[in-house]
Amino acid sequence: MLIRQLEYLATLERERHFGRAARACGVAQPTLSAGIRRLEESLGAPLVRRGQRFEGFTPEGERALRWARRILADADGLTHDLSAVRGGLEGLLRLGVIPTALPAVAHVTSRFCELHPRMRVAVLSMSSREIERQLEAYEIDAGLTYLDNEPLGAVRSVALYTERYLLLTPADGPFAGRATVRWGDAATVPLCLLTPDMQNRRIVDSVFASVGADSVPTVETNSLSTLFAHVQRGWSSVISHAWLALYDPPRTMRALPLVAPDVEHAIGLVSTETELEEAVVGALFELARSLDVDRALASDRAAVAMEVRTDG
Repeated sequence: MLIRQLEYLATLERERHFGRAARACGVAQPTLSAGIRRLEESLGAPLVRRGQRFEGFTPEGERALRWARRILADADGLTHDLSAVRGGLEGLLRLGVIPTALPAVAHVTSRFCELHPRMRVAVLSMSSREIERQLEAYEIDAGLTYLDNEPLGAVRSVALYTERYLLLTPADGPFAGRATVRWGDAATVPLCLLTPDMQNRRIVDSVFASVGADSVPTVETNSLSTLFAHVQRGWSSVISHAWLALYDPPRTMRALPLVAPDVEHAIGLVSTETELEEAVVGALFELARSLDVDRALASDRAAVAMEVRTDG
């Protein structure tokens, strides 16, 4: 059994098509098919259900895939560890990030790349549940997600900052002149919210329910840019305070703190709990423990606000 054959199997799972999997692996389709057949022979079990095209995996194939992901992740970890011994980390860090934390991730990745200039970073936007699934499948190395709301499973974590919530709403709307908005009042205006597969939305729904508010959004989206576009057209939305580090509302909008109750949730890095710590993830967590992302976001927010005042 060769690492390359396991790569063929894992790529076939991702692409669900022999031709696409072969192209992704940089080989001809007969080469990929032959490699998977040799893997089946060495394991003594059929792994792939074949017809005129790819039809899925056998029960043995599903179990083999779980081992393949783990072995491939360990092989990457070995490569990273040896590169560190030779004089510095080298390779790719795959980081899954919930959408509301995207404005904060640069404070981690930029410093990580400064410390490890031979590393590359792939930042992938995904839901908290997708982060958990891809960690278990060894498809990402770490995630940036909620730490204290929904169960995380067998992961290790380090907190980075505290998420707070604001109502982004028209400046001339029903909350004109207010300094804050109660959650119960926010439920009475037309809302554009993230889709229910996002943990941020589930948090928002649970807070509305806790104050007896029945909030049904007019528009749902999994895109924060779409959410902001709808607010520009007159809707309101509940947003994370982190987004104000990048985006200063125009004079036609206001971002008002949501109160009664005051809600906060911890955001941090998570990775799979393993006996042998992978060098790249270890370096990432060591960096994370040294960062003050709360202060960095506040500084970003002040800089954005100052730039807007200067331009105005």
